[in-house]
Amino acid sequence: MRRQFANRQELVAYLREEFPEAAEVDDHIPMVKGGRQAAEQKLSAVDPVAYETNRNYLNGAASHLSPYIRHGLLSLADVREAVSAALVGKKAGKLLQQLAWRDYFQRLYALIGSAIWQNLEPYKTGFSADDYADDLPKDIRDGKTGLACIDAYSRELAEKGYLHNHARLWLAGYVVHWRRIKWQAGAHWFLQHLLDGDPASNNLSWQWVASTFSHKPYFYNRENVEKFTEGRYCRDCPLFGYCDFEGSYPSLERRLFPHRPPMPQPQQKRGRSKKEKRWHQ
Repeated sequence: MRRQFANRQELVAYLREEFPEAAEVDDHIPMVKGGRQAAEQKLSAVDPVAYETNRNYLNGAASHLSPYIRHGLLSLADVREAVSAALVGKKAGKLLQQLAWRDYFQRLYALIGSAIWQNLEPYKTGFSADDYADDLPKDIRDGKTGLACIDAYSRELAEKGYLHNHARLWLAGYVVHWRRIKWQAGAHWFLQHLLDGDPASNNLSWQWVASTFSHKPYFYNRENVEKFTEGRYCRDCPLFGYCDFEGSYPSLERRLFPHRPPMPQPQQKRGRSKKEKRWHQ
């Protein structure tokens, strides 16, 4: 394959010519710069303390390291060492925790292989796997559901090859729980577009949302989206006030999972003995 190009446009034209089938599925070329030098620059710009405090906001301090990790330009050890050095004397371990999850997902994938495309556990939604549709509807794929947030995430996925982790969770929750589509359809869709897409993190995260790799389904309400997007989509959404995500969590749970047995209430904690207190310090 050619490796020298006069400019980006020439590279893009070459890739479209060499990989016509891929271009037919997704003709968008994200602007993310590849290479080890770009990866090191991105790593040096990571602020793990800011990540700790505002990572869940769409405009928060996400690391944007995942494409470089996915394609082997950065190892988990590279990131761990850089983050650990930046955290000397500071309490902010969430980014290290995310690295640990990624490592766990990869190890599980190495263990189970293609079974990562199968439900690891039954759904905990009150529905069976047969109650979910096999195919992703066109209105979701094309960003034409009428829900401003969902449509924006679908377009961003296709055009940029990237989504903030929170947006991925919201989009996955909508696909599986509001539209009752099998998580595998959504996982395939993500892998078609994400620059950082790999079956380990992608599929196991979808299974976590679906509840086939968790003790309960992940869902959310409009206030959650509004908070972590700072109202970016809600303020202009034509469905504001009566969208699919409107309501309290208990009311949404009853609506989405009418056949799901109620979750047991946590028992009141008893007082610990002095010995127990020392053990848990």
